[in-house]
Amino acid sequence: MPDPVNDVQPSEPSEPSEPSEPIEPTEPSEPIRLVVLHLDQDDPRKCSARKLARFDLVELVNRPGLVPYQAVILDPFAQEVIAPHHGPAARLRGLVAVDCSWERAVEVFRKLRARGGFRVKLPPLTAVNPINYGKPDKLTTVEALAAALALLGHPLQAHKLLDKFKWGPQLTKINRIF
Repeated sequence: MPDPVNDVQPSEPSEPSEPSEPIEPTEPSEPIRLVVLHLDQDDPRKCSARKLARFDLVELVNRPGLVPYQAVILDPFAQEVIAPHHGPAARLRGLVAVDCSWERAVEVFRKLRARGGFRVKLPPLTAVNPINYGKPDKLTTVEALAAALALLGHPLQAHKLLDKFKWGPQLTKINRIF
């Protein structure tokens, strides 16, 4: 009977391995459904949510009742910060941003009665959009969605959103979330 411990066969010399190619970031194959509750409070020409909708990257809804049931909702006044454990809910039900004027945000989010869901806020981030550049936490809809996607493990989907804006890629340079 052969002894597997003492019967060691000499191994053939291995060929030098070729340099490996850089590892590309990976993410789940299915993108997260992105929904924007659009309240028409800002200049339509400067609205990042409308631009994303023109490229079929987000779905615009105009009433809270049309927000997907039990989705992950970005709310700057929420208590809980978005984290990877929110990923399964976002992949199943969607990620929702609310597009409203920052001047009316407190009122809007206080009155918003979305259908269940997980209200979460983003960690402290610096805006890179031309209107609020350098201001902490004064993000556009696209900045908020991209940051949330990156934090949920979908950096490629986040970059696809940001690439539609000249200033978009700056978000990744100023805020180290990607």
